[in-house]
Amino acid sequence: MSASKSQISTKQKGGTEKVKPRLHPRNKHRTRYDFDKLTEACPALKPFISVNKYGDESIDFFDPEAVKWLNTALLKSGYDIKEWSIPEDYLCPPIPGRADYVHHIADVISSVNLTTDTRSIPTGASVKCMDIGVGANCIYPIIGQSEYGWSFVGTEIDPTAASAANDIVQANENLKDQVKIRVQKKSKDIFYGAIKKGERFDLTICNPPFHASMEEAKKGSIRKLSNLKGKRVKTPVLNFGGQTTELWTEGGEERFIRDMIIQSKQFAESVYCFSTLVSKKSHLKSVFASLKKIRAVKVKTIPMGQGNKSSRLVTWTFLTKKQQELWRSTHWKEMREFPLED
Repeated sequence: MSASKSQISTKQKGGTEKVKPRLHPRNKHRTRYDFDKLTEACPALKPFISVNKYGDESIDFFDPEAVKWLNTALLKSGYDIKEWSIPEDYLCPPIPGRADYVHHIADVISSVNLTTDTRSIPTGASVKCMDIGVGANCIYPIIGQSEYGWSFVGTEIDPTAASAANDIVQANENLKDQVKIRVQKKSKDIFYGAIKKGERFDLTICNPPFHASMEEAKKGSIRKLSNLKGKRVKTPVLNFGGQTTELWTEGGEERFIRDMIIQSKQFAESVYCFSTLVSKKSHLKSVFASLKKIRAVKVKTIPMGQGNKSSRLVTWTFLTKKQQELWRSTHWKEMREFPLED
């Protein structure tokens, strides 16, 4: 059995394994949460745990406080985080989905050696990543640093969110020298002002604001909660929180990604691989059209999913194959072998 599989082999009551097959094979959260382990790491989670109608321990995912403590426990038990907190009402994202993004993007920049059944992934601080819209939670840098040792620059247009993310960095020794937070002063700028002269980044990642207005965000929350509860919900409850800039932007996800793609062209030789999450499948046509217009050299789309929710990761580069090979040989100092998974 491979190392990655042994890390996720926990059992349900009755001794049968329950694996979430849509999650990446290296994702630590492919099986049911081990609440004994989680409450040991974070005792404050214990009051929020109860037995659901299926006879399994769980939490009420409609309760923002319960979700926040679950995230705290997951980060402490799985990602070597000692202190983690976010301001009230700020986005508290599901950890498994964020981890999936990190593992998939690691595969994108990996090299595969089929003769030894391993995948070689660049690791260590020499791999530099930019998280566009890092948020108060700082989740992507936490996971990327813990799993692969990557260093990060997180950008944020909300000063409160940037300050909270920086507090998390300063409170954890493993992040202090590996993660930097930068305030993006111009809301229309994505890479301008964020990538400084002479800087090189191996990756850029982004979880764009989805909605085009706060009203749309509220309607979306009502619709989601109504579907999950099986009855009409009149009052929106953001169980995962979220402030204005985290939930919506003018033009919504589609325009944000289009603007990001257009700006990325100006940094064609400064970044090895650009990427973004695309939540809505209907937006892909616009995304591909924009990438074709700016003549991206290579585009890749990776389907992702958690539970009943589907999304996709789109990556692109402007570097030719020869330029990519030169980048890998000069920028990546450490490579780590991971088992190939079906």
